[in-house]
Order: sequence, then structure tokens, then C-alpha cells
Amino acid sequence: MDITWHGNSCFRIIERGMAAVVTDPYDPEIVGFDYGKLRADVVTVSCDRPEHNYIKGIRSKAFEITGPGEYEIGGVFITGVRINGGKHKKDSDEIRNTIYVMDYSGLTVAHLGELNSVPSQTEVEGLGEVHVALVPVGGETSLNAAKAAEVISLLEPRIVIPMHYGAPENKLELAPLSKFLKEMGLNQVETIDVLKLSSVNILPEETRVMVLNLTR
Repeated sequence: MDITWHGNSCFRIIERGMAAVVTDPYDPEIVGFDYGKLRADVVTVSCDRPEHNYIKGIRSKAFEITGPGEYEIGGVFITGVRINGGKHKKDSDEIRNTIYVMDYSGLTVAHLGELNSVPSQTEVEGLGEVHVALVPVGGETSLNAAKAAEVISLLEPRIVIPMHYGAPENKLELAPLSKFLKEMGLNQVETIDVLKLSSVNILPEETRVMVLNLTR
């Protein structure tokens, strides 16, 4: 399995012989990053906002998943669970957020979307075992650093990849990654271009934070 980060909450997850999944494609005019010509077999959308739902930015015809349910596409089992996000500063309605857990032959990746609040123990148990967690950490309408750390302690994933945080190219008003790293008690963290995983057996015993460099 290869996981690459394309800015904000957008990732591309590929595994040989299975469907390529892209999460939360965004409108570059609003977010600021530009992921170029991104292709996918499946696109997941966590919430109906242009920072997360710009499906027409994908350069191939893909199966679209925009809400809760159970799906099996191209060998990947995807479970969408509705756990709402916060309220956008310009809106009064709560953001309807869906968390997606993607199962690649027993290796699971959870994309938390625009999650804003700490889930209950029952909600966490409903997600099942999470090996890799893609976690928003920049605040605004998503988890801030402190809440993100609390969610991580509940999920107990083997690997955490932070997303949705402030960066020089990002037009969104989000806290920088350094705030989350400080909350986690980390002075230095490994940064890589691609997270490559072959099986559950190679995962670290304790939770490890790994930062992905931007892939264009």
C-alpha cells in the first residue's frame, strides 16, 4: 500500500490489484494547494464543502462515496460512519461529517474528515480496529491540536498522519502543524514522500506520528 498526501485532507491510497482511492478532493482556488492531474477509481467525500468535495477535480471517472454506508469496490472494503463535525464560522448548521474506514485485506486506514469533536467510546468502537489514522489537526471547523491528541489516544492507531493544518500555500485559517506536534510531545518527526506498507506485521508497536510531504 502507498499513501500520498496532496494537500489539506486529500490523500491517494493505492494497492496493487485494488481500487485507487482519493479522499476529500478540494477546490484549489479556495484551499490554495494544487494536486494536478489526480486519478482514482473511488473518491470519498467527508463533508459537503468545497475544501472536501471537489470531485470534478479528479481526472478520471470514479465511483463517488459521499456518505455513510458499506461499500466494496475493487477489492477495498469501505465503511462510512456519520460522526458530525463542527460549525463553519459562516454557517449556523452543523457540518455533516463522515469518517471512512478503508480495509485493504486486513490493513485499515481511517480518514476522519472534518471531525471536530471527540467521539464517544461507542462511536470509536463502531469504527473497528484502525491501523493508520488520517487526522485533522488545524482547528477551525475540525479538531484542534488538543482534541486531535485525545482522539488519537482513543483510536490507538499504529500510525498517525496529520492533515488539514496551516501551511504557506494553504489559504484556510488553520493552526500550523507545529502546534499539534508540541501537543504530542514531539520535537522532531519523520517526514516522508510516500508511506509504504506491505502488511500489518511491519507496523510499529506503539503509535507513531509520520508527516507526509506534499505530492503534486
